This record gives sequence, C-alpha cells and structure tokens, in this order.
Amino acid sequence: QVQLVESGGGLVQPGGSLRLSCAASGSIFRVNTMSWYRQAPGKQRELVAQTYSSGSTNYADSVKGRFTISRDNAKNTVYLRMNSLKPEDTAVYYCHGILQTYPSSPLANYWGQGTQVTVSS
Repeated sequence: QVQLVESGGGLVQPGGSLRLSCAASGSIFRVNTMSWYRQAPGKQRELVAQTYSSGSTNYADSVKGRFTISRDNAKNTVYLRMNSLKPEDTAVYYCHGILQTYPSSPLANYWGQGTQVTVSS
C-alpha cells in the first residue's frame, strides 16, 4: 500500500512563511505528478501547485510568486514553500500523487490526510 504523509502545517502570522512536506512511502515503482491542493471551509478543493516528472511546474494564479513547489525524487518527497502568507491562504492542504506501484500496474491517484495551515494575527 502507498501512503502520502504531510507535515509542516501550523499557525503563522500574515506575511510569514511555512514549508510543507509530503513523503510517499510503500510499494512505489514510479512517481509521476505530485501536487498540492487546499480546501478552505465552505469551499471546494482547489489545485495550488503541481510538479511533473519532467521537472516542470504549474501554479494557481493566487499563489504565483509566493509559493514554490519542489520534489526530491530519491526520497519520493514533495515540498511546498509558502512565503508572504495571507489570511486567505488558510485551508487544509492536501498532497496528491499520481504513482505507479509496479511496472505492470496503471498509474493511480493517492491522497494524503491533509495538514492545517492557518494564517492569522
């Protein structure tokens, strides 16, 4: 079984920074796309940032220039560096991975349990 485990959330003041981590463990043959999503109370889950196996990245307009996604392929870990945080960034942040567990298996979607980020003074 594959598990995605997030860490690094917490309470931070506006303008502050946090770094989230997501480690994938278990039977993993290949990691394709790794992403961060977030869901604020009463709102739909939204894509924050993605990193592809090619190394390219994609960001939501609301976080461009403030957030940076990166990955360590040797550790099957993805990070989200969040700078200049705003109250509207408050949400539960979820890690998502598209992974292949065995050479013959199809790519499948996996989600972490989520980590709370609260931006407040």
